[in-house]
Amino acid sequence: MTSKKTNAGTKPAQRVIKKYPNRRLYDTNTSTYITLAEVKQLVLDTESFIVRDAKTNEDLTRAILLQIILEEEAGGAPMFSEAALVNIIRFYGHAMQGFMGNYLEKNVQAITDMQAQMAQQSQTLTPEAWTKFVSMQNPMMQGLMGNYTEQSRTMFEQMQEQMQKQTEQMLGALGIKK
Repeated sequence: MTSKKTNAGTKPAQRVIKKYPNRRLYDTNTSTYITLAEVKQLVLDTESFIVRDAKTNEDLTRAILLQIILEEEAGGAPMFSEAALVNIIRFYGHAMQGFMGNYLEKNVQAITDMQAQMAQQSQTLTPEAWTKFVSMQNPMMQGLMGNYTEQSRTMFEQMQEQMQKQTEQMLGALGIKK
């Protein structure tokens, strides 16, 4: 799949996919109808795209991404347990909803970065170096996980501080001092 170029010729233009009332998706880049599986492939290929309602021009990208996640979850190897889903649902409407979204996003990005770093390092390994790498994997993973753990700890501390400030503000608004 080729990407259109912008006037500068350096950055690929954002691909526009139109969703029609009959639930079909139309890729304006290739002038063809595409499936949800093909949209998933765009995600995997890190293609920049937006899904728009063909009538109203409303941005439907999040809804389509959630639909892909729903299909993946129903496909037999779910990523989220029922307990995790219940806890995520409980954060909707909660004062910490915005923070939780940011927390999850940063943690997923940290794991993605670790995965990319490991993949990049493994490409340059000879069979002998790969054997040595596997034997050293535990200390390396501890280092990578240490970075992840530190990020997670920092985010948790920020969440605690935010909760404390919100509690103090609420108590102050009610005329109750701590």
